[in-house]
Amino acid sequence: MDPILLPSQHASSHDLPDDPGRLDAVLAAAAADALAAQQPDGNFEDPAADDDVGDMGLGVISLLCLAWQRKASGDPALPDAVRRGLDFFLTHRVFRRDNPGEPFLRVRDSGLPYARYMPGEGEHPFGDWPSTVWAMLHAVNVLELGAGLLAGDRYAEVTELALGYWRWLTEASMFNPQQTGNQALGAIVAGLMLGRHLDGVSREREGKRVTTAAMRLYTDVIRPSRVTDRGFALPAEHGAGHDQNYLPISLSFLAQAHRVTADRLFLDDGAELARHLDCRLSARGFDYGGPRYSEQHCGAEGLLGLRYFSAHLATDLGRYLADRRVAYYPAARTGAPSGHFAFTTVWLYQDGSSWHPSSSFPVTTPYSLRHRAASVSLTASHTPYLIDAGRAVVIESVVAGQHGIGPVLGYDDGPRTLLTRALGPLRVGDASDGDVVARLVTKAVVTREQVMLSVRQLCVVEPRRTTLVAVVPAEGCDFLAGLPYVEETSEGQRKIVTVASPGGAPFDLGKPGAVLETGGTLFAGSMAITSGAALRVVNPPAGRTSFNSPETIGLTQEQLAFSLADDPRGYGNPDAGWHRVTDTNHVLAGPLRDSPPGTSVFAVRYGPHDDVPFAVAVRETAEGLQIETPGFSVVVGDAAGDAAGEPILRLTARP
Repeated sequence: MDPILLPSQHASSHDLPDDPGRLDAVLAAAAADALAAQQPDGNFEDPAADDDVGDMGLGVISLLCLAWQRKASGDPALPDAVRRGLDFFLTHRVFRRDNPGEPFLRVRDSGLPYARYMPGEGEHPFGDWPSTVWAMLHAVNVLELGAGLLAGDRYAEVTELALGYWRWLTEASMFNPQQTGNQALGAIVAGLMLGRHLDGVSREREGKRVTTAAMRLYTDVIRPSRVTDRGFALPAEHGAGHDQNYLPISLSFLAQAHRVTADRLFLDDGAELARHLDCRLSARGFDYGGPRYSEQHCGAEGLLGLRYFSAHLATDLGRYLADRRVAYYPAARTGAPSGHFAFTTVWLYQDGSSWHPSSSFPVTTPYSLRHRAASVSLTASHTPYLIDAGRAVVIESVVAGQHGIGPVLGYDDGPRTLLTRALGPLRVGDASDGDVVARLVTKAVVTREQVMLSVRQLCVVEPRRTTLVAVVPAEGCDFLAGLPYVEETSEGQRKIVTVASPGGAPFDLGKPGAVLETGGTLFAGSMAITSGAALRVVNPPAGRTSFNSPETIGLTQEQLAFSLADDPRGYGNPDAGWHRVTDTNHVLAGPLRDSPPGTSVFAVRYGPHDDVPFAVAVRETAEGLQIETPGFSVVVGDAAGDAAGEPILRLTARP
């Protein structure tokens, strides 16, 4: 099988050079490529593009205006190329007649200008609203950067065009018809920038009207429609919450809104998004999940927001694995800039913030623990779902339609129950010592027989490894240790399709129902998964709803989620598709041999290959269960907790 690579997660954002000299060299090369690719009629669009066309040419013009303003390009042909490009755009890409099939207009035949997602009549009019937002952002950047480059009549025409775009977005069309937060934020930023520009050219009354309307839309429409995940309020993306592609783009919009207005509201809302992302991102910047794109990271579009809020929060958000194919700007198939998202490139060049390159380790957030090269991320119910160690990741397993990493109770008739869903409130306690940080979660969970169990699950993170410990007041359990998913390679994140015990032959994860028994250690890509007891792998059955079946072994998590979503084209929620998966491969650890009677204690460690074997011992003490491992000793108290019911956790780092 050919390597299966996640297409857009390549390297950490903060590793991309962004010093002034490098940025000017990139801009000079972009300008040269754009001029060379300009078509005889002045068009700057990618001739091979079949969507996102309507704003493309104006975006390239804004980049050329930036190069002219910064003197990054001394090509004497640039001014005339900009003028010819603008002439083409104003003549052929400004539409005033309603697009046939447009379903979201509030005013028919308004005559106001808009941009089309695709230039043809009736071609995917659903995308015209965001294309008009993008075109308006380009237009305002052209106004800010092109004064002195454009002739007076053309400059005035662009001003009126931007005003017309704003009226079409807010009067002729429903606002934010795709229910997509980043698009709505883009419209707000466009309005704020236009208002500022009008103020600067002695049109204060119009500027105030646009600015006031933009702020009202933000406070009265966008903010109230936010959704909450893990206590953080997030812009709704396609009707749901966090999106791996769009959240960093929203960060860029909020950063620019704060740069334009200095309004603390945008800074605080962006900080909330950034903290949510920081909780999700693994030690290496991996993440997945979202209502539109499950694991499709963005490139240049997110750089401004990630860098701006990295500096503001003093956290290394720049570890985010970005798409290096569009590092500084989206590129056309000719290699020239496509112009799409060019406004974020312009803003990045104008902003002077710096990356906060590293955090003070270890790092704890409300829903994650991490330390240098290892981390664990938790769901809203404090169930592990993403583990990073050994430059590879394990994601949640699925057993009988239940998602998570944790203890699983088997029954004689076959079904299993994953003991991770909390029955009511749960208790969380943290501890740290030296280079070790730990979190103990106590949950009341219920079995199929309606028996309540107080399950204690412990996450411990060291600089190179993550250890999970679970204490279950029942026997007959296993520990579902997660699904080995991708490892880091020079080409990007590569899907793990085979595993092996040390010295053993590769075990095909796509062979239905196959079982691999190990001596307690499993090599999964560059990661070693080691149990303090038995460890085995059980493959899922065949079928489209099994991840890594013969039908799905060649798919990424996102691809399978899309295929099972309500709308596989991408407008349905692929998180819903992922939750239609019924089974994945199961890595199952047995209970420790010296578990107390009537109790199952599990210990599983995730680390690099040289981090084996894993000797672990457990014994009962007056304070609770004492668990000894090579890296730490921990006491897990009674499930009832202390006098106030809080978890009892004693952690000691070991050399």
